Amino acid sequence: MVLATADADGTPSARYVLLKGLDAEGFVFYSHSVSNKGEEMRANPRAALVFYWAPLHRQVRVEGTVSEVSAAEADAYFASRPYASQVSAWVAPQSSAVSGRDFLDQRAAELDLQFAGGSVPRPDTWIGYRVRPERIEFWQGRENRLHDRLLYERRADLSWHMRRLAP
Repeated sequence: MVLATADADGTPSARYVLLKGLDAEGFVFYSHSVSNKGEEMRANPRAALVFYWAPLHRQVRVEGTVSEVSAAEADAYFASRPYASQVSAWVAPQSSAVSGRDFLDQRAAELDLQFAGGSVPRPDTWIGYRVRPERIEFWQGRENRLHDRLLYERRADLSWHMRRLAP
């Protein structure tokens, strides 16, 4: 999914991330809190998500507030990741400048020796985020650009209000 965030000044940024969970509370993904996206969500805890299926001419847009998942939830997911993915979470702070590919490979090899193929603890900066939807728009492409757009907005009583939007 595409994750769009903005910093405290409102400067937008977007990137692809992997959706790892969906529940009644929202959409869950994981990253480092010290990454650019982590810093942006700390400064401005709102985000937008976009899912797009080109062959089906469908798109879903989500806008909402961001919160961190519990440490227990993050620990459980981290423990389910492949060993090499766990090790890579320790290599360097995400989004930090590094001297080159050799640094990353050498650091990964050092950590592999340190953990010796065993249990890898979750780094404190590697956390989960949940986007709690306030607006969800379903878009269905149609011929002649007369697309269907259905917007659901969460009300104060937590019910959803739907309305059709012009293409």
